[in-house]
Amino acid sequence: MRELSYAEALRECLRQTMAADPSVFMIGEDIGVYGGAFGVSAGLLAEFGEERIIDTPISEAGIAGACIGAALTGMRPVGEIQFMDFVTLSMEQLVLQAAKIRYMFGGKARVPLVLRMPGGSGTGAAAQHSQSLENWFVHVPGLKVVMPSNPYDAKGLLRAAIYDDNPVIFVEHKLLYKTKGHVPEEPYEVPLTKSHVVREGNDLTIVATSIMVQRALHAAEQLAQEDIDVEIIDPRTLKPLDTDPIIASVKKTGRALVVHEAVKIGGFGGEVVSCIAESEAFDYLEAPIRRLAGKDVPIPYNRTLEYHAVPQVEDVVSEAQKLVRGEY
Repeated sequence: MRELSYAEALRECLRQTMAADPSVFMIGEDIGVYGGAFGVSAGLLAEFGEERIIDTPISEAGIAGACIGAALTGMRPVGEIQFMDFVTLSMEQLVLQAAKIRYMFGGKARVPLVLRMPGGSGTGAAAQHSQSLENWFVHVPGLKVVMPSNPYDAKGLLRAAIYDDNPVIFVEHKLLYKTKGHVPEEPYEVPLTKSHVVREGNDLTIVATSIMVQRALHAAEQLAQEDIDVEIIDPRTLKPLDTDPIIASVKKTGRALVVHEAVKIGGFGGEVVSCIAESEAFDYLEAPIRRLAGKDVPIPYNRTLEYHAVPQVEDVVSEAQKLVRGEY
């Protein structure tokens, strides 16, 4: 089977889409000659030129604003924020403008933009370059939020996001860029409306996002040696959230653990817990619904402290054991 890295899958999607559709272009800091902070756009400048691979000054508000204006005039821009942390500088453009325009004009205006951004910790980049802020955008009506966990989904979800007529926040975890997986060569889309059952099981449902899907899979392998059979659900798109597979899974297993890297307070896990508690799955629960998330601290520079600031494989294993053994 043909394998690509996560970064290569994103690049292939961008190359194929731009080659077939002149309305698609990229804009961001250092995406041209430098090839992007994490190399996703490497080589695209030579192929498509400066009019479609646009290097910008250091202005995240400018990047977001340019994307909005281009989208309103019929283009399909793909903006890149060098680190997710700096999307904070474009919040007015995204929250007050991009998210509202289509609704305020009764659907007559479209805002088909994608804003890509690497998030998460694990690279020693410290407190200002390691955050997971996805739930800020989940809270905003009018925005869609996507978090691919593997190369196949990265390529397919990015294409679907580009051809969605709404603004899409596209979050890529830094540690996933070098991970490899099966990626078909032909263009394809993964719907922005379908959660994915990554692994089937009977004893416990784990709902995990982004890199936590991979950690949950490693944990499931260890738990299987103890005869604990884990089912793993990857929402893929945090908004809109497809809850049907989650509810069906919890009804089957009777236990639920939600895992994400962002801090627990105000995090996406709370929304998933509410969806389960408000559904018919609540009557099937045999244990409390648990959340495993980042600690309520800025991400430390020290590698040991950074490691312990967010959930790791051993943390998932420990929480799963407690749930299945009734230790809560």
